[in-house]
Amino acid sequence: MTSTVELPVRKGESGEKAARGPRRRVPGRIRRIGLPYLLLLPALILELLVHLVPMVIGIVMSFKELTQFYIRDWGAAPWAGLDNFRMSVDFDAPVGEALLHSFLVTVGFTLASVGLCWLIGTAAAICMQDTFRGRGLLRALFLVPYALPVYAAVITWVFMFQHDNGLVNHVLHDQLGITDKPSFWLIGDNSFIALLVVSVWKGWPFAFLIVMAGLQNIPRELYEAAALDGAGMWQQIRRITLPSLGAVNQVLILVLFLWTFNDFNTPYVLFGKSAPEAADLISVHIYQASFVTWNFGTGSAMSVLLLLFLLLVTGVYLAVTSRGRRASRA
Repeated sequence: MTSTVELPVRKGESGEKAARGPRRRVPGRIRRIGLPYLLLLPALILELLVHLVPMVIGIVMSFKELTQFYIRDWGAAPWAGLDNFRMSVDFDAPVGEALLHSFLVTVGFTLASVGLCWLIGTAAAICMQDTFRGRGLLRALFLVPYALPVYAAVITWVFMFQHDNGLVNHVLHDQLGITDKPSFWLIGDNSFIALLVVSVWKGWPFAFLIVMAGLQNIPRELYEAAALDGAGMWQQIRRITLPSLGAVNQVLILVLFLWTFNDFNTPYVLFGKSAPEAADLISVHIYQASFVTWNFGTGSAMSVLLLLFLLLVTGVYLAVTSRGRRASRA
């Protein structure tokens, strides 16, 4: 005979509650979802303090008549409204004319620098795909300009571009005899060429690194099949390599454009506070308008206009490239 033991029911516990069974704990999924946001919180706070707060302050300053007389208490500067913006875009006045010239120089410099960086970086990455002795050493040497600190790299070029005893004039004039006399590279029209050379030398390794990483995702079987069909090297690059790198190049060109257009360190170290007219990039021009003439309101207005221009170009570029990629897939 089997005896059954009835468990006692606690006082006040209804049968319906007992039928539901034990209370469920909070699922771990909620904790897993909240953990990434908790880990990102310090970075978000730091980003807010370092970038967003100064940007908002700069926008507010652009609407004020902020000069050297209000540096101690910039909040007490009189409200200027849109006067700083009108002065900046008045291309018939000296301030607007100088800003327009600087903008055009920056556009030409950016297009040339980004194009050469992408071309040299892509060519080098394609050449480094095949296995040969010393490939690892060459890859490491190619990344040296990108790994060097900006000041150390650019100041070396300053000595190389010296008129009397610089390496560039020594090679071009003394050794090769290309120029009739030693050239001035850091002043005059040649300053644009000097700035472009330094920018490309410093920027193409980044393009090389990104394209080289993108090439790793292209199956080698595609090249082997194309070679069996009789496709040459240029046809393989045109039909396989470049289309496969579409998404990579979209991000790469945008990043290079933003970095180059906003580049301040390279021209500042190369030329100092006062850049030559031929190499008057807009970043240095805004610096001069703010910290040389002590008109921080006008300089802030120029910075806001630059920000709006870059946002517009970025939006149009992403829209056009995304539409082109969708059309090619269809």
